[in-house]
Order: sequence, then C-alpha cells, then structure tokens
Amino acid sequence: MGRHARTPAAPLDVQAAYAAHGPELYRFALRQLGDGGAAQDVVQEVFLRAWRASGSYDPQLASLRTWLFAIARNVVVDEARRFAVRPWQRQLTDVGDSDAPAVDADDARLVDAWVVEEALRRISEEHRSAIVQTHLRGRPYAEVAAELGVPVGTVRSRVFYGLKALRLALDEMGVEP
Repeated sequence: MGRHARTPAAPLDVQAAYAAHGPELYRFALRQLGDGGAAQDVVQEVFLRAWRASGSYDPQLASLRTWLFAIARNVVVDEARRFAVRPWQRQLTDVGDSDAPAVDADDARLVDAWVVEEALRRISEEHRSAIVQTHLRGRPYAEVAAELGVPVGTVRSRVFYGLKALRLALDEMGVEP
C-alpha cells in the first residue's frame, strides 16, 4: 500500500461536524466513562483535536465519522488512564442513582471494529483476505493456503506484510496503539 499524495484539505467545519456527530460521540464517551462531565470534556477535546489536525484530515483515508471516533477512542483512553492515576479528580455519580449509565465495553469494541474495518479497506485484497481468514476467522494457514491454491509460506507472507500495511493505515488514520 503506497502513500497517497495529499491534496490540501478544506478547513473543518467544526459546527457542522459537531451537529452531525457530537451527540453520538457524547453517548459513546458517556457509556465508556460513566460520567456526564467527563463525556462532555471528551467531546470538547475531540473537536479541539480535530480542529487542530484538520489540515491532516483526508476524506480519501477515512470518513469524518470514523476519523472523529478514532480521535474519541484515543481521548477516552487518555481520560480513563488519567482517572486511574488520579481517581480523586473524577466526580463520581451517586451510588443510588439509577439513571447513571453503565460503562459498556461493547461500545469500545464497536468503535474499534469500525476503525479496523476502515483500515482493512485500505490494504490490498490479498493482504486483507489473508488477515481476515487467519486472524479474524481463526482458520489455519494450511487450510487458507489450500483454498487459495498457494503455498503456506505465501499466506504467512501476506499476513505479515498485510499487518504492516494495516498498522500504516491505522497510523494514517490517526489511531494510536
């Protein structure tokens, strides 16, 4: 997978982006952190980072929604780490508050899946197929090789180089490990 020549990006219309994706980003952050104030801080930080990095946003690499959720994932991880190190900074909701949302790990997995799916679209079909069959579907290399009519070493090579290309695609999308 080669790098594309980037064309100058139009400035990010933060107001339109917020109107389109802000509430969904807030719900994601709220479910992850379980704290409305922290979720608002996450959304604010997402749009601040997006505004600062708008020159690097390339709609050919990812949809605006995917890009914003990748940023949100990183900000939520940062917030969770900050709370783990300094738990006294977190304003906890009342224990008896039945309206307090539960932290949902499924949301984090869903966002991760969107991001990985987007990154997989950016690598070659041969690499994508090898990764999907061996890593995501858990099929043995020999079985995949027999199905494709190639040596096992070729499948291993496609997986190895496909994972490198996938890492590069995730880097280009601004996703931190």
